[in-house]
Amino acid sequence: MICWMRLALVAVLCGELTIVGLACAVQNAAGQDPGTESRPKFDIAIGTWISTGKTRWEHDASSIPGLGNPTSKLKYKDVGTNVIELTGKVWVTPKWFGRLNVGFGGIGGGRLTDDDYGSNGGQRLFSSTNSDISGNSMWYLNADGGFRIAEYPNHRGWLDLFGGFQYWYTKYEATGVAQVACDNSAVPPSLSLTCDPVGTVTNQGETVITNTTNWYSIRAGISTEYRLTRRLSLMATAAFIPLTVIDNEDIHHLRADLHQNPSISMLGWGVGADGDVGLRLMLVKNIFLNAGYRVWWNHAIDGNVTFHGVSGSSEYPMTQFESFRQGLTAGVNFTF
Repeated sequence: MICWMRLALVAVLCGELTIVGLACAVQNAAGQDPGTESRPKFDIAIGTWISTGKTRWEHDASSIPGLGNPTSKLKYKDVGTNVIELTGKVWVTPKWFGRLNVGFGGIGGGRLTDDDYGSNGGQRLFSSTNSDISGNSMWYLNADGGFRIAEYPNHRGWLDLFGGFQYWYTKYEATGVAQVACDNSAVPPSLSLTCDPVGTVTNQGETVITNTTNWYSIRAGISTEYRLTRRLSLMATAAFIPLTVIDNEDIHHLRADLHQNPSISMLGWGVGADGDVGLRLMLVKNIFLNAGYRVWWNHAIDGNVTFHGVSGSSEYPMTQFESFRQGLTAGVNFTF
């Protein structure tokens, strides 16, 4: 299964190279097209994404008698991130374009909830802890090529079709451990598992878990602009991700029974979707102000979780992995 996942990752990367190759071919053809505009057109955007997000994953280790299914649920939620992003778009012909979008932001807080389950007497919550998310960062890259498929009557706007590659990276650092639920009877004594009494707080200010998530995605979608007035337009983009590969690693700094880089690794595949909607206001000729709302969602369909123990590794099914981020966007566009 792991080998298949790695082949899928290679396929994603090959898809990116194919897109780049197609863009180059289009550019070469443009040089021979007598209808091509005499000079290229560029659109440069500087913006921000004021967002909040969450990531959660689960695994099933119920093959070990006494553990539940799911065995663990980790939820990174209310993770605020203010992203600065740059976008460049170039028209290689009047119809064909290439676009590159890059964003980066620091993690501004949040909470990790770690729930563990036993099966002694049925599926039961064994332990639940909370940790504060103190850092770290997120960044992403979108590389697309596209084609203008329609222009609306009376110069009201346009409709573009595009496809390309997306890379999305997040890193969370969780500090401290607060015990909010504990039921030692949920697991059999033979497992020698215990949790602290409810209300216990330990390791304050100390990094207890570091989580790093990488999504590699192929996407395709449409973008449109519809001019409501001469200066004000409605903008929208929708993209479907038919294939995304998830590569995730956790370091559990308090687990002496696990390796520290990584302690747990996950590899899987799934689907996703991106959406943007907003308004564009022309301030002066060729300078525009944008404001809107954005949603990203990636969801794993299948995968494996590997625990890297100091005395050997164990592999279990990954029953869920999902990343979701949403928030307000704003920026300035310059065209020339």
